[in-house]
Amino acid sequence: MKASDLNAKDVKSLNNELSELLKAQFKLRMQKGTQQLSDTSQLGKVKRDIARVKTVIAQKASQK
Repeated sequence: MKASDLNAKDVKSLNNELSELLKAQFKLRMQKGTQQLSDTSQLGKVKRDIARVKTVIAQKASQK
């Protein structure tokens, strides 16, 4: 996911994207805890995507 793709979205869709990423992060953490996660790099990728979405939301809020 790129920041330029996120800039094109409105705040409502960004919030939906954020909630989906948080759910995915929770599922990955549970898989890691039960030793079912084979690719642990997914956790870092989802974490960075969450940070990107939050950054774009904050930028859009400061522009108003």
